[in-house]
Amino acid sequence: MLFSRLDIIYYWHLWRYNPALEAEGKNPFQLDSKEPNWADFQGFLKGEVRYASVMKQYPAEAEELFKAAEENAKWRYNSYKRLAKENWGAAE
Repeated sequence: MLFSRLDIIYYWHLWRYNPALEAEGKNPFQLDSKEPNWADFQGFLKGEVRYASVMKQYPAEAEELFKAAEENAKWRYNSYKRLAKENWGAAE
């Protein structure tokens, strides 16, 4: 059940790194995940027990933390996209 839920909303990023490709002048980093559905990110957090308990105990702080978690997740995913687009074969 957990993996089917993660598969649907894609917050668990899948990527591969193959150093042999770097030796061939190719990008060794490959991002296999689709873009997450950011509109459902907050709902995903609220469905996780660890985050729901924070929300119950510290509701004001939880909202701020959830926003920070979403911003961090977007930053991380965008970093992965940049890594996957890098041109490893270009001469410096």
